[in-house]
Amino acid sequence: MSKNYGPEYVRAIAPYQAGKPIAEVAREFGLDEAKIVKLASNENPFGVPESAKQAMAAAVAELGRYPDANGFDLKGALSQRYDVPADWITLGNGSNDILEIAAHAFVERGQSIVYAQYSFAVYALATQGIGAQHIVVPAKAHGHDLPAMLAAIRDDTRLVFIANPNNPTGTFIPAAEIEGFLSKVPAHVVVVLDEAYNEFLAEENQFESAAWVKKYPNLLVSRTFSKAYGLAGLRVGFAIAQPALTDLMNRIRQPFNVNSLAQAAAIAALNDREFLAKGADNNRAGYEQLVAAFDKLGLEYVPSYGNFVLVKVGDDAGAGARINLALLKQGVIVRPVGNYGLHEWLRISIGLPEENEVFIEALTHALAE
Repeated sequence: MSKNYGPEYVRAIAPYQAGKPIAEVAREFGLDEAKIVKLASNENPFGVPESAKQAMAAAVAELGRYPDANGFDLKGALSQRYDVPADWITLGNGSNDILEIAAHAFVERGQSIVYAQYSFAVYALATQGIGAQHIVVPAKAHGHDLPAMLAAIRDDTRLVFIANPNNPTGTFIPAAEIEGFLSKVPAHVVVVLDEAYNEFLAEENQFESAAWVKKYPNLLVSRTFSKAYGLAGLRVGFAIAQPALTDLMNRIRQPFNVNSLAQAAAIAALNDREFLAKGADNNRAGYEQLVAAFDKLGLEYVPSYGNFVLVKVGDDAGAGARINLALLKQGVIVRPVGNYGLHEWLRISIGLPEENEVFIEALTHALAE
């Protein structure tokens, strides 16, 4: 008789499903890799900035050495950018790492974590991975219902995850609503404000949440270099929080979790304002391109503040999977979101104008079949 290894709550985890790689789709459907368009993983369509490439080239000579375990230079650059002390910063192997570290550092098995329906899948994985209890608050217009999330906090709640903008729905919570929430959260509950898509916000929606960390000792702001900065393959994320939180996180964090090339690239990308501006301009134009097509096709979509759009492609539970397969056969990779319970929807990353057009043509064909 086979033995069940590990705790039951770990065996019950459904592993994270990443977007299909281009090479896999090419093999599966007999397609030319060069002609496949990937709009599945919210990556930067411009790729790695030249400034980061040059920084990595210079760092190659030291790859025989371990990376700086404390990330002194990167923390220094982030400290200057966000006007916080360097010891208020925790580095992560992507922001996913930050989310996992937070769960392990602040929550004991059996305690509860609050997050919203239709919010980032890693929140559920992080909760289940430590044997904590899920408190999933129903979404409001595909986004966070902060009053309901506040009411859902229990005596045993130790962590609340908030994604702003939210993935996969693209919804956004204005600054005043978030600060109102923070002012009412019990002091023993850590709030993780996950801002992976912050840099895509229009100027009128921008606010500096890092400044709130000085006011709220239980706030942790999470950011990433994977999206707007174009460094998804290098895995660099960071958290900003007061030392009482960062001290615990650094007890959990693996000492060499951000490699030397990633640290060098992140410092260069952080100061590359021209690259960020180019990406933001492309994102705005691409969003208009996609939603104009959805309007023309009569498709419902959720207004998005990130670099992707959630679109409804049918009324039956099999619609998302069916249209996704039809797109794959045409060499277009998007993201099905059935794992979120959104079986009629697909999430489309915003690409270059020509990539968006290939997708629009493929979608039009798929819907007509």
